[in-house]
Amino acid sequence: MSTDPENQGHIRPIRDASTIVLIRDGDSDNPQVLMGMRGAAAAFMPSKYVFPGGAVDPNDGAIALTPAVPAHERALLSNRPVTAAPPSPEAMIAAAIRELWEEAGQILGVPGDWDGEVPDDWADFAKAGLLPTGDALQFIFRAVTPPGRTRRFDARFFLARCESLATDPDDFSRACDELSHLHWIALSEARTLDLPFVTEVVLAEAEVILRTGRVDSVPFFDNSGDDSSFLRIS
Repeated sequence: MSTDPENQGHIRPIRDASTIVLIRDGDSDNPQVLMGMRGAAAAFMPSKYVFPGGAVDPNDGAIALTPAVPAHERALLSNRPVTAAPPSPEAMIAAAIRELWEEAGQILGVPGDWDGEVPDDWADFAKAGLLPTGDALQFIFRAVTPPGRTRRFDARFFLARCESLATDPDDFSRACDELSHLHWIALSEARTLDLPFVTEVVLAEAEVILRTGRVDSVPFFDNSGDDSSFLRIS
């Protein structure tokens, strides 16, 4: 089944998106995850607790990551395209970093000067004198929103550690108002929140990775076609 918007008729087009699962005290017996609540009037997942994330923007593909995305991550992210023109692995990771900055006021970056013109949605990030880093994120999950939803995304989920932040993990003063009730919550308690189903599944996957330290393959809920399927990308 084509995912080209022009060929989908009444079916909503699928947009590429990136989401970040930010973990604090990941090596302890009580790791925490950063979550916030979407507004009651939001078109997508209203009043649900989610991780910071959103659609990949065109400007994200022009962002230079320092250091670059590791080769194994590039290979995983390039696997099984769904949209007609999927973004580059670098764009997906840059989008996750930008969304964390916009929605939580937190920066995954290293000191450095930007070359050339800075896109508007990266301007405040650049003013901090930091460059987004390509090796701080680990691709752990992927899911395509099923048909019938108000919006549909091919979402990649990335795990990152609080220790990689260049900002105070308890300071959300620079966050936009898209997510409210931003807070760190123990993984053992996060499932008591009002969560989308896919968020519950990602939390479970993150727990396994923190416990074992391994990612042998990446789970993929593919709802892009007429039939849903569960795959593992390796």
